[in-house]
Amino acid sequence: MQQRKRVRLRNIGILLAIIGPGLITSLVDNDAGGITTYSVAGASFGYSMLWTLIPITFLLILVQEMCARMGAITGKGLSDLIRENFGVTITMFIMVGLVIANLAVTMAEFVGMAAVGEMFGLSKYMVVGSMALLVLFLIIRFNYRSLEKIFLGLSVFYIAYILSAILAKPDWGFVMKQTLTPTITISAGYLVLLIGVVGTTITPWMQFYLQSAVVEKGITRKDYKYSKWDTIIGCIVTDVIAFFIIVVCAATLFTNGIAIEGAVDAAAALRPLAGNYASLLFGIGFFGAAFLGAFIVPLATSFFVCEAFGWESGVNKRLHEAKQFYGLLFMMLAVSAGIILIPNLQLVKFMIMSQVINGVLLPVILIAILLLINKKELMGNYTNSTWYNIFAWGGSILIIIITVVMIYMSFLHGVAF
Repeated sequence: MQQRKRVRLRNIGILLAIIGPGLITSLVDNDAGGITTYSVAGASFGYSMLWTLIPITFLLILVQEMCARMGAITGKGLSDLIRENFGVTITMFIMVGLVIANLAVTMAEFVGMAAVGEMFGLSKYMVVGSMALLVLFLIIRFNYRSLEKIFLGLSVFYIAYILSAILAKPDWGFVMKQTLTPTITISAGYLVLLIGVVGTTITPWMQFYLQSAVVEKGITRKDYKYSKWDTIIGCIVTDVIAFFIIVVCAATLFTNGIAIEGAVDAAAALRPLAGNYASLLFGIGFFGAAFLGAFIVPLATSFFVCEAFGWESGVNKRLHEAKQFYGLLFMMLAVSAGIILIPNLQLVKFMIMSQVINGVLLPVILIAILLLINKKELMGNYTNSTWYNIFAWGGSILIIIITVVMIYMSFLHGVAF
């Protein structure tokens, strides 16, 4: 009995030490763009999209687990493996596309922080400039383990959405019924947002960052089972947060027929409906999520580009040891923050461009992941089982179909998710 208890406590201790890459990667998926999409979905269609979070979580776990497994077993990032197995041309195509798309995503994070700052009477120039410098300072100043603690600390901001949903006082019985009962409204608006909810959850950069973070943290074959649970927990937590974002907007804005265009609109509209605290919590959660995204997306970009071309990378290295890594990081922050500060700039086209590029890249990356994970000489006994492959290929084909539709809507109809 005592022996089993000691083993259980030891396993919990190891899991707590390993936890980080999977949880952080999934949480950052609820960035400025994701929160905006969930807010608009709840305000426009109430609880009717909650059911989609169940299959989305399943698909996210399938994709993320394969990347975490490859990182732990091979000790290499996804960029490394793609270059070694598919050549420089495909790698270059993917890297160029990801850098352009991630610049637009990083811009969206700074837009989110600036919008929340303006809610509280702060100049966007002060907010964007100071946050960009803070991100750069912290990345240069701390090693990976210290940064991971900062990232996990910032994830506390997401609790704000749970609290704001509780303050909104929804009918929880009806909420659960809608969550467990698929509801589809036949309308263009519903279809657009449904695709947006799926598209904002599974993005190309996440797979690269997760695998790089697993390698950077030194997670190996013997730690894989704990890394797998880190990934699964992260995927579930991120969609639980999405659940509460939809709930708070559905319970207040949809019920009162209030239309919004973004998460900041939602925060402002909540004040007379759910009280100052709910509004404040929603705004704080959005700012924290955007700030975390401004950390992770440029960092992820530097990781996978340097891995792809064999350059030294990692926040554990000093500036002179990884010049390309830190140079690319600085470029990402400077360009994205600088563009945001240009007066009267219309950013919708940038967002649409990033969606189209991500949409083109995602099928290529998913197929590459599935081919790599099933290479016996690479993965040994850790390749996918037959049943896992059936679900993985089926889920990937579904994601690719949804992505193609999202590109069509983004490109032809100017819809930004």
